[in-house]
Amino acid sequence: MIYELRIYNAVPGKLPEVVARFRDHTNRLFAKHGFKPVGYWTNLIGPSNQQLIYLLEWRDMAHLEQAWAAFKADPEWLAVRAETEKNGPIVENVASSVLQPTDYSPMK
Repeated sequence: MIYELRIYNAVPGKLPEVVARFRDHTNRLFAKHGFKPVGYWTNLIGPSNQQLIYLLEWRDMAHLEQAWAAFKADPEWLAVRAETEKNGPIVENVASSVLQPTDYSPMK
């Protein structure tokens, strides 16, 4: 297994909209395309209170690349994104890291 850590920095004041989009739409579309979310978080204490942080589990890089390509091309996702951004962007930027567990990691 590999894991993808993603951090979405919301446009200031727009974190509730980012969270709502994930809760109401994105998470269901992730399931449709074979994503396996491990968890979603916001900062209680941390560098920014305008971040949505989540972790995805993947079989391998091919699985990650195929699933993201299908998700990004999904007409339903494109419509959701357009609707949720009709008043402007809600995400400033996204940071993504693909993580490989160490041989002593509890998550393999």
